[in-house]
Amino acid sequence: MEENPIHKTELKKACINCGAELKYKPGTTAITCEYCGHKEEISLETSKFEELELYPYLESMGDQKNSEEISMLHCKNCGANQHVEENYKSLHCVYCSMPLILEDARKEDWILPGAVLPFQIDQSASFTIFKKWVNGLWWAPNKLKKASLDPQFTKGLYLPYWTFDAQLAANYTGQRGEYYYETQTYRDSDGNRKSRQVRKTRWYPASGHVSGFVDDTLIKASKQRAGRVPSKIARWDLKKLQPFNSGFLSGFVTEKYTIPLKDGHTKSRETAKQIATSWAAGDIGGDTQLVTSIDMKLAEETFKHILLPVYVSSYRYNGKEYNFFVNGETGALSGKRPYSFWKIFFAILAALIIIGVIVVFAQGAG
Repeated sequence: MEENPIHKTELKKACINCGAELKYKPGTTAITCEYCGHKEEISLETSKFEELELYPYLESMGDQKNSEEISMLHCKNCGANQHVEENYKSLHCVYCSMPLILEDARKEDWILPGAVLPFQIDQSASFTIFKKWVNGLWWAPNKLKKASLDPQFTKGLYLPYWTFDAQLAANYTGQRGEYYYETQTYRDSDGNRKSRQVRKTRWYPASGHVSGFVDDTLIKASKQRAGRVPSKIARWDLKKLQPFNSGFLSGFVTEKYTIPLKDGHTKSRETAKQIATSWAAGDIGGDTQLVTSIDMKLAEETFKHILLPVYVSSYRYNGKEYNFFVNGETGALSGKRPYSFWKIFFAILAALIIIGVIVVFAQGAG
């Protein structure tokens, strides 16, 4: 009977001193033991990231080349697909805090990540940022204040993204606008005659060709009914990407992509067209430009599946889910917050009482 294969995404490394699981230490290139302090360096690849040819994958997932099986836990509440790179006795969804049933874990194929941006700040620093933000909120419910006192509500998550590269070439037609000024006379409100300069535009037909390399068009690769990462914090320095090594995932949750490569590619073409239009406008020159048509072609298209770091704090209040996100590289924070009805009610009531007292005293003094 053939044994189940061990896949490299799921390899866990034990401490040679005490046997505990080694976990990635953010901001370093090492995995460490939380119990005895033993540290081992992650072997970093010196070669460039492997860019995968796009169309073989679109047609047949590349005949499974550069893909593998991974153990996934599916949240039945919000739909997130999560892989855990350590042995949890129990686990809750990073987005909605609902319990995940470990026995329901299933094997799924995924395109192996080509690169990962390792966490640059640790969970403690992320929690401090979250706690400081919560303490600065007015009218926050006491339960939220309580949640901010417990680090277990803040979890590290690697988000999946697609990146696309291509050689872009486009023919365009449009118009070049050049400003000129005419003197205009008018009368002011007192009837006095005055003059002013009015800007106008002369338009000239324009057409041409632009080309260039489009590098690392970043397209998100997952979505859920809840827990969308705000664009405010979804900015990472892709120059810090490292060739994929499962050691960077140790101690964190990894989300599997739910937006297929084909859909990500369609979105990337929309972004490429915006880039081509911008290049065309620059090529037209003048003071202002109008691009009326653009015929774009992409060649030598490649892609990568990459993982980017974020900390998530999830919280439920009055049956509604709230998420707070901290960028695992920059520390930028964003999140929606609930308001305490009773705190606002009593604050308004206190204000009305104070106003009433002032009015009474003012009438008595009169």
